[in-house]
Amino acid sequence: MAAQKGKDLLLKLDDGAGAFVTIAGLRTQRLALNADPVDVTNQESAGRWRELLAGAGVKRASVAGSGVFKDEASDAAVRQMFFDGVIRNWQIIVPSFGIVQGPFQISSLDYRGEHSAEVTFELALESAGALAFTAI
Repeated sequence: MAAQKGKDLLLKLDDGAGAFVTIAGLRTQRLALNADPVDVTNQESAGRWRELLAGAGVKRASVAGSGVFKDEASDAAVRQMFFDGVIRNWQIIVPSFGIVQGPFQISSLDYRGEHSAEVTFELALESAGALAFTAI
């Protein structure tokens, strides 16, 4: 994969009608995919080397980003989702890689502001179900 512009990584929220809309101008963003292995090592493991069970364990994704909300409605919607603890469908678009889509819950929402600058936010999402990947 060739180098890509960071601004091309997008975070979109399902509007409830099946369309995905960009919620904010993100300045930094991160997508992390993880899988917890299941250790099945026993007395008969060759040389007592660890053995892992293929296809087992818990998979999860976390997304983090910071930036400026697109408008007051986006800010209000994200804030309400946090306080309600709801799970919604999100899309994370990684250029020249693909789209990760599925249910996420907001795990943290931070606001920050400097005297001579705009109010910014930091958002963290945790996967809350099966995710789909579509190559682009």
